[in-house]
Amino acid sequence: MSTNIVVPVKYVPDAQKQRTFRDDLTVDRTDSILSELDEYPLEAALALREAAPEAEVSIVAVTIGPEAASGAVKKALQMGADAAFHVADDALAGSDALGTAAALAAVIRHVGEEHGGVDLVLTGLASTDGEMSVMPAMLAEHLDFALVTRADGIAWDEGTTGLALTRPGADATQTVAVSFPAVVSVTDQANEPRYPNFKAIMAAKKKPSAVLTLADIRVDPASVGRDAAAASVRSATERPPREAGTVVHDDGEAGTALADFLVQNRLL
Repeated sequence: MSTNIVVPVKYVPDAQKQRTFRDDLTVDRTDSILSELDEYPLEAALALREAAPEAEVSIVAVTIGPEAASGAVKKALQMGADAAFHVADDALAGSDALGTAAALAAVIRHVGEEHGGVDLVLTGLASTDGEMSVMPAMLAEHLDFALVTRADGIAWDEGTTGLALTRPGADATQTVAVSFPAVVSVTDQANEPRYPNFKAIMAAKKKPSAVLTLADIRVDPASVGRDAAAASVRSATERPPREAGTVVHDDGEAGTALADFLVQNRLL
């Protein structure tokens, strides 16, 4: 049995730093890192491979973005992915979720052509910059794959070609079986991503990593980018500085003062 897994990864601005826009009102990605939420599906893919030592499981990381986005697939290779594809094309700048999904689906198809098909696409719950959580459903629609979202438990489904998944709910936990091909989004409760050791970092340098253009994945440049986007940023202003809070000294009337404050601010 052989299974080909694709994990889309994204280079996003560091959440620990101030996020800004460039003059063209696109996100400034100068200080960017691999999206933390994309480490969980990658770890899930690695765990699936380790749980089936007698099977051939291939893990390919894909990303789209400027030259600096190569850092995302580099980290994925260091964590254990077998190969990587990076679509770098100036025409992609300013793409919205629709354009991004179309380009990602195209590179996943390209991976399928190169690796004999794609069985499973594992994604993060959302990106830590856009936080839209729409990409898994969009990819499933483009690829005509089955879709399961918010999986926090992932294992091989014995006796079938697919996975057994658990999904958290407000009142219960669902157990779901899905057959390949499928897109599955993974939550940050699914596992604990591994940290690459020195040996893995050195081994990653020898793994295949290709840089592609839109022409390579057969995507019309006019269909992506800012001019084709259905949604774009019209204006952006800096967040106002935080105002000092109100300090209440308890002289026996602190409870009353707090209640008055909540009433005045329509919080009570």
